[in-house]
Amino acid sequence: MRQPTIALLTDFGLADFFVASMKGTILSINPFAKIVDLSHDVRSFDIRVGGFLLFGCYRFFPAETIFLAVVDPRVGSARRLLLAETERYFFIAPDNGILAQALENESIKSLRELRNEKFFLTSERTTFEGRDRMAPAAAWLSLGIPLDEFGPELNDYQKLGFPKPVFGETEAAGVVVFQDKFGNLVTNLPGHLVDIFREKHASRPVVLVAGKQEISHFRKTYAAAQKGEIFAIAGSIGSLEIALREGDASKKLNLKPGDEVRIIVKTKT
Repeated sequence: MRQPTIALLTDFGLADFFVASMKGTILSINPFAKIVDLSHDVRSFDIRVGGFLLFGCYRFFPAETIFLAVVDPRVGSARRLLLAETERYFFIAPDNGILAQALENESIKSLRELRNEKFFLTSERTTFEGRDRMAPAAAWLSLGIPLDEFGPELNDYQKLGFPKPVFGETEAAGVVVFQDKFGNLVTNLPGHLVDIFREKHASRPVVLVAGKQEISHFRKTYAAAQKGEIFAIAGSIGSLEIALREGDASKKLNLKPGDEVRIIVKTKT
């Protein structure tokens, strides 16, 4: 029997029966499936955060992993259900933008709509399509069912319009895209950008402006910062992050996802 990995990401939490029902559905179809939990603590209905969490970890999984992401404010509506194949992975999710960051980072081989009721628990519209449609589709896919049996080809998918950084000769503008549990603020600016500006403008100071704070400390590790120090760091996924050593940078700076940040090469004084 095939033993693929099926990785689950939801906003369901673990207090209710939702995640267990999805796992039971998968295992009833393929008892040999290996199910991994990415997270079930996505803030309710927060597609952007769900998409970012998926983007942050999917590339570290083995080839042929099936990612099943269900953060779905429009469950039961006419929105499509997607099945995407890339060079290394498969993705199943509602077509609401949750796959946008991951798919933009991948080379898509096939994009289809999940429509074949043969692979659903029921043909009826339900309030739990994660269990009734997407989980069984993931299980059947794990058994080697060809992609063309699941539904028709698509040539587009929903994008959320994730902001892109703007680069200039002496300045770069971006936004905070994620706040982790420690209060670190992940931006959409590349982590190596500070080094690039420093190399180009060796005699001029480089700072990160976040809210009302001008940050001049750029550290290679968290341990290199002093306790209570606000600093910037290239984070684990390659993005520039703002942190407070042993504290919550988001509270200290009163910043949140969507707020602007800028890297500035200052005029030499």
